[in-house]
Amino acid sequence: DFTPVCTTEFMVFAGIADELAKQNVQLIGLSIDSVHSHLAWVRNIKEKMGVEIPFPVIADLDMKVARRYGMIHPGQSSTSTIRTVFFIDDKGVMRAMLYYPMSNGRSMPEILRLTKALQTSDEHHVATPANWEPGEKVIVPAPKTPEEIEKRMKEGYECKDWYLCFKKL
Repeated sequence: DFTPVCTTEFMVFAGIADELAKQNVQLIGLSIDSVHSHLAWVRNIKEKMGVEIPFPVIADLDMKVARRYGMIHPGQSSTSTIRTVFFIDDKGVMRAMLYYPMSNGRSMPEILRLTKALQTSDEHHVATPANWEPGEKVIVPAPKTPEEIEKRMKEGYECKDWYLCFKKL
């Protein structure tokens, strides 16, 4: 709470909260500060920056959650958490983590992109290539047998080789 980089991030998260909600994403903040500190900080953001924070912020004073999720990095700080974004699916499985140092803010376009990529992979049983954006071609899972290789080469995918084939959704 009341740190410059986190404040900018909370404001931008507030700006994408509706878009994340449309993707069935529940946005939750976590800080090792107290509930009272959270209330004061969220109020300060609204009063000074004109941004209302529409998501809950968990108080983790004993750092139990932060430790459990690996947000305390030795050598960085024993009393501060590393900024982390956790992508946890509806089954409670952690699918991705993005760590950021205390000195640098998160990339919201990447958070939105990765959310869409994970959901696309799940829905269509595909992978997404580097820098993939919604609407671009996806990667068809690699074949596991010689027979699947031969079958794949005849299925009309855009193949660079037997193991790397793309398709439009």
